Amino acid sequence: AAPVSRERVRAIDWLRGLSVLVMIQTHSLVLLTPELRKSEWTGRLLKVDGLVAPAFIFSAGFALALLMVRSAAAGVLNERVPRNLRRIAEVFAVAALVNAVWFPIRTEPVWLLRLDILHCVGLCLLITLPMAALLASRPRVLAGTAFVLAMVAFALAPFSDSAGEPWASFLRKSSWAPFPMVPWVGFAWLGAFAGCVAGAWGRKGLAKALGFLIALGLLGTLMPRVLSELYPPHRFFVTNPSNSATRFMWVCAVLWVMLWVEGRMAPDAKPSRARRFLEVFGTSSLSAYFFHEMLLYYRVFGVFSFQKVWGDSSGWLKYAGLLALLIACTFVLCLAWDPVERAVKKAFTRAGQWLLSAPRWLRPVRRRG
Repeated sequence: AAPVSRERVRAIDWLRGLSVLVMIQTHSLVLLTPELRKSEWTGRLLKVDGLVAPAFIFSAGFALALLMVRSAAAGVLNERVPRNLRRIAEVFAVAALVNAVWFPIRTEPVWLLRLDILHCVGLCLLITLPMAALLASRPRVLAGTAFVLAMVAFALAPFSDSAGEPWASFLRKSSWAPFPMVPWVGFAWLGAFAGCVAGAWGRKGLAKALGFLIALGLLGTLMPRVLSELYPPHRFFVTNPSNSATRFMWVCAVLWVMLWVEGRMAPDAKPSRARRFLEVFGTSSLSAYFFHEMLLYYRVFGVFSFQKVWGDSSGWLKYAGLLALLIACTFVLCLAWDPVERAVKKAFTRAGQWLLSAPRWLRPVRRRG
């Protein structure tokens, strides 16, 4: 039988929650004056902000593999796969809704296919799910396969910069595809590797896996020139394996620290306010993404949005206050939406069960022998 761990990994929720907060800060930079957006401090912030997308995609792959391994061990894999497909469909639905808000999809419906971060997350999950479901009962094989696929994605990413159409629209970063499939799918497979280890061998196994990834990321970080000269001309800070190694090194380091903090907490300890605050964003990251984007950019009645009223006009102090306000508004909306979302899901589940159970008059009549 495959080994399995039932330990709750709250650290991954904390990582997602922290990523949401940094994401809101990233997008809120439009509130600063143009001069401050070119300052040295903004440049430093942008370096940290570059970890948001890898953290989100890594977390998505982690959660998927973790659930697949545990479901296979419990014999409920066939029930878990459809639930994951529904979750992926939700990601695509919100992605389509966001694109519908920003682009003229009525006259140009092709904009629905624009690869933004949510589309990238959805596609990464859709690609990872079959492999995770197929190999979930053999976690060692799943972990090894996911790790190899991640390394292959990072190694081949520089060649995407010279890809021709139609592949360029999905593989190369552009205004059409801010988050193309490479190298981002590599972070999903790396997350699947870590999630598989956590599902099979618990927090101790996960800590060792993260330590290995941190060491590997550090090695890649220290070899930028070597890894750059191996490839034809490409955008180093987008597709080079050294750049990807730096990103997953820091993501894994943050997760390792959070895992250490979680291990020092009593299992029955009452969560602090800060922890509850972070976990709300961690468990409602999709809602948080949508709500903060609408608050920040969408002009309600054509009059109000944070960007409309305060864009390009804030100093650092004013920016900090507006950022705190935006985070608070997003938090309240996530709390308010959570019971509505649960009710909608419950209604759809009941409707599906009713459709699957055929009415009596549709059932075949059994003849008595």
